[in-house]
Amino acid sequence: MEYPDVHHLTSGGREIVLIGTAHVSRESAELVEEVIREIKPDTVCIELCKSRLETLRNPGKWLETDIVRVIREKRTSLLLSQLLMASLQKRIAEKFKINPGEEMRRAVRVAEEIGAEIVPADREIRITLTRTWRKMRFRSKFMLLPDSIASLVMSEDISMEDIEKLKKRDALEIALDLFGKKMPEVKTTLIDERDQYLAHFIGLAPGSKIVAVVGAGHVPGILSYMGKDVDIDALNRIPPKGRLGDIIQWGLLAGVAGLFIGGFFYAGSQASLNMAKWWIGITSLSAALGALVVLAHPLTIAAAALSAPIATIHPLIATGWVAGLTEAALRKPQVKDFLDLAGDITTFRGFWRNKITRLLLLVAIVNLAAAAGTFIAIPVMARFLYP
Repeated sequence: MEYPDVHHLTSGGREIVLIGTAHVSRESAELVEEVIREIKPDTVCIELCKSRLETLRNPGKWLETDIVRVIREKRTSLLLSQLLMASLQKRIAEKFKINPGEEMRRAVRVAEEIGAEIVPADREIRITLTRTWRKMRFRSKFMLLPDSIASLVMSEDISMEDIEKLKKRDALEIALDLFGKKMPEVKTTLIDERDQYLAHFIGLAPGSKIVAVVGAGHVPGILSYMGKDVDIDALNRIPPKGRLGDIIQWGLLAGVAGLFIGGFFYAGSQASLNMAKWWIGITSLSAALGALVVLAHPLTIAAAALSAPIATIHPLIATGWVAGLTEAALRKPQVKDFLDLAGDITTFRGFWRNKITRLLLLVAIVNLAAAAGTFIAIPVMARFLYP
């Protein structure tokens, strides 16, 4: 029987059936189950990495998250990005009474019922998001958080027709685009590289009959790369950090130090002292306001303020991390916060109330506020060079 969004191909004498789905479509979930039951494949490949498959099978995995370790390892942006994308999909899915990723859940369940091997064929999401972040322009990185927060309160006027249109695009691309961003510079990592990765591992899957369940936006790319050589090591390699960030950090340090020195030699010690006062005052106040916006603990606000004058120009320290670690020690998330996480991420109020997401927002917002304070303070200090 022929189905829409189902593609049949052969590779090395094996039959491969590629099912293109929408990640929040009831019809797609039903199609996946029907095709797998009819074909009874030896292997079912799914557009999930090993860690996401584990989360699908064990929804309680969030309980094992060490939020303090996440902050120390500077992975707050990664975790926040994942939660924001999950929030978008879950809100759309709840509107239409379906579970996000239901087609993958059905594929796993039916595969286990018929005794088929399950192959998570996608690249690890940590690698995908890290490679994506490294390729983003500075402005895109700076605006991603405000756009993401705005998405939590965006209109929910989404029709079923809109949902079916999502079949033509990838889930990660949809999430980022609906956050209000147009970032063509990351299409390669989000779409093209994963097309190659999926094609490679679907092509290597064991058995004579294989069903692969992927987002429909990946189907054309997978078909084009199927049977071709793919450099998997290159696709898994984490690129080095861009030099722009280091240049900015060291440039700020040199610039601020130069202002102090210039003020001392050209305008006198009083000018240099005034510069120091304004630098400390503006950066401290900015960081404190950032923490206050998130209604952080008073000691967290104080920690942000005290660390800002140094952390804003130190390449190895960030004010947000200091604030986050302080807040985590004072208001450590409880098991209840992890249990409530799935529901809380669907609304702005829940995102704000949950200690985990609020802690992630605190780190990001304090970092942004401290950065803003830095760029305000520098021109103010420069005035003292000309008494």
